[in-house]
Amino acid sequence: MGILDRFRLDGKLALVTGSATGLGAAIALALAEAGASVACHGNRRPADETSETIRSLGRASRSFAADLGKPDGADSLYEAVFAAMGAPDVLVNNAGTIYREPAENHDAQEWATVLQVNLTSVFRLCQLAGRTMLDRRQGKIINIASLLSFQGGIRVPAYAASKGGVAQLTKALSNEWAERNVQVNAIAPGYFRTENTTALRNDELRSSQILARIPAARWGEPEDIAGAAVFLASSASNYITGEVLVVDGGWMSR
Repeated sequence: MGILDRFRLDGKLALVTGSATGLGAAIALALAEAGASVACHGNRRPADETSETIRSLGRASRSFAADLGKPDGADSLYEAVFAAMGAPDVLVNNAGTIYREPAENHDAQEWATVLQVNLTSVFRLCQLAGRTMLDRRQGKIINIASLLSFQGGIRVPAYAASKGGVAQLTKALSNEWAERNVQVNAIAPGYFRTENTTALRNDELRSSQILARIPAARWGEPEDIAGAAVFLASSASNYITGEVLVVDGGWMSR
């Protein structure tokens, strides 16, 4: 098999959570362009538009809705995808939420919701998809971490805690599953132009501070994450596991 062929995903089924917009939509489209069928999930809104675009490329796709902020959200999503399309070969845990408030006033319910969406549901989906991958001795899991997997952030203690957990969960699962040919990796995006960063981009001072530190001198666009996702979903990355791949325009190296 030639090197470019190893990046192909023909015959694979991918489940991408939070793929209605932003990074998730870009990842779902990239996996489809590489040959995969894609189950698209929306948390707050349906992922119908992403799914329709994928079908226009000649790939199979369906849209699923599930609230990953609820304890049974991950189970209901996986069961629906499994019944409609089968067991995924690739799982991308992209869905996430953020809540900004000073730590001393941080709302307990908002804390619980952020941890449920960003970490607990991620573990449950890894567990559910991982079982079938382990049975087949083949699978790829990509968790979306963050720069705050490494840094503490400001006014986002729940988000930082959850994304630190995602990085460690990725390594823990990799240690258990690599021997059975299931690779578990994470992508840590930097500052991207998405809904989650709207408040930051609208804050003139904070935005200028962020851009001043990014060597690439720009916010990331959703498409900038596509290549990393296809690589980690493909056989080209078969000997890479437990990695937290930073895609940040150089932020972490500054």
